[in-house]
Amino acid sequence: MDNQRLILFIVFSFSLLLLWEAWQGKHAPPPAVPAVTASGETSVPTPSVAPAATAPAAASGLARGARAEVETDVLRATIDANGGDLRALQLLKYRETENKQHVLGLFEDAPGRPYVAQSGLVGENLPTHRSVFELRPGTYRLAGNAAQVEVPLVWQDPATGVRVEKTWVFHRGSYDVELKTRVINGGTQPVDLTPYYQFTRHSQAPRGESFFLHTYTGPALYTAATKFQKVAFKDIEGGKTEHVKSATDGWVGMVQHHFVSAWLPEAKQAREFYTRALGNGQYAAGVIVPEGQLAPGQEKSFTMSLYAGPQSQAVLEKTAPGLDLVRDYGWLTPVAYPIFWALEKIERLVGNWGWAIIILTILIKLALYPLSAAGYKSMAKMKKLTPRLQQLKETYGDDRARLHQAMAEMYKTEKINPLGGCLPIVAQIPVFIALYWVLLAAVEMRGAPWIGWITDLTAPDPWFILPVVMGVTSILQVKLNPQPMDPMQAKIMMIMPVAFTVMFVFFPAGLVLYWVVNNILSIVQQWAINRQVEGGAAKAA
Repeated sequence: MDNQRLILFIVFSFSLLLLWEAWQGKHAPPPAVPAVTASGETSVPTPSVAPAATAPAAASGLARGARAEVETDVLRATIDANGGDLRALQLLKYRETENKQHVLGLFEDAPGRPYVAQSGLVGENLPTHRSVFELRPGTYRLAGNAAQVEVPLVWQDPATGVRVEKTWVFHRGSYDVELKTRVINGGTQPVDLTPYYQFTRHSQAPRGESFFLHTYTGPALYTAATKFQKVAFKDIEGGKTEHVKSATDGWVGMVQHHFVSAWLPEAKQAREFYTRALGNGQYAAGVIVPEGQLAPGQEKSFTMSLYAGPQSQAVLEKTAPGLDLVRDYGWLTPVAYPIFWALEKIERLVGNWGWAIIILTILIKLALYPLSAAGYKSMAKMKKLTPRLQQLKETYGDDRARLHQAMAEMYKTEKINPLGGCLPIVAQIPVFIALYWVLLAAVEMRGAPWIGWITDLTAPDPWFILPVVMGVTSILQVKLNPQPMDPMQAKIMMIMPVAFTVMFVFFPAGLVLYWVVNNILSIVQQWAINRQVEGGAAKAA
């Protein structure tokens, strides 16, 4: 295989890789998720006994009752008296992808698109996420210098004497929310306390997600034993994850592009994870946490933490073990982590993510300079040999065996490695893919401007200027390379920049910016090396 064919193969394979990842996320069945294992036994009931018995039919929707509106400096939340659900949650510092004028809504109870946080207690004569609580409706604001705001709810059964008090606690400047539960047993019989906490969500991707920018949407689990696991909606529908076993650590969450919500039980506390299909494209994922038995005349309080916010690297690492893994960089995570670390450090110095991308591109180019220089020299020599190679093709015609033998002898005589020109491309592909995932996952860049028309580096260029520049510079690079002897290969090599331009229209502006800068630096370097090789050849002559 000659140099041009290998380059064509690499470029074509890389294009297929991006298209395959996008198609796989939309259509291909995901792999089955292994069950979570745990050491020791637990008295936690199986999910088939717990929330499933009281799970609402998806077709009936969510009942609406008295509501409390909560406002902090970073959140706006809605709590419904039905189950004490957290029905709506807006992140005030973020905007919707489709409409920048609208605040981003993470939770919502819109018909057909529910995404809510629910809780309840397993067992008869105990409140579930369908029970109606007493709630004082109105607006609860984080006033003055207050550190937190609380929303209390009460449920009680006069027949059994059991009283359940729920209190949602929201903190200033934080996406961590606490759900405190107090159970008072005023009856004559003991009560088994087995609370459960779950997310009910539709299976659709977030609004505004492009086909070319597919990211994972769905439940996820983490334990120290099994690490981070995605539990795809299709697996839940197929019953492959009906009974996810118990553990003594870990969390359950719901992941989408740039954001995550997760129930975070306390460490070293027995728990059981479960997932379930509710019908009509809606699913539940949750955790059951046994709290023991409550004797008559006794009371007990317990707290569950909920994180619902952006996938900020620093925040996730501090919130819970393994929570930072929701920022999925794919199979190139070892390359992606240092890239984001360097990008973040540069941004702190220059104060702009766009300029940080440009500086990082220059640094990457310098790091790869020895490798790319060797490759460009090989390509420059190959370009100089193109007329002679064309003569060999005319001489031997269709006798490909003799043609390849003559070409091999010429390469040996001229001391040229025909594959050497591919080294720059091969070296850049892992970096490009890793940076692709970094820019996709980096919520820190959401809404971050660069200059002029680029107001969001995680969104496509609204005026398509960067993709067009990328296409033009790619064509210039093709012109600087040795031209294929096969006319069909030559046409394909010229078509590829156009195809890439169309693809890059849908890519984040930050990623296209990286590729444009990389192309410009490559053109300058390749042009200089071509002049150097041509000058050396002239002196030798």
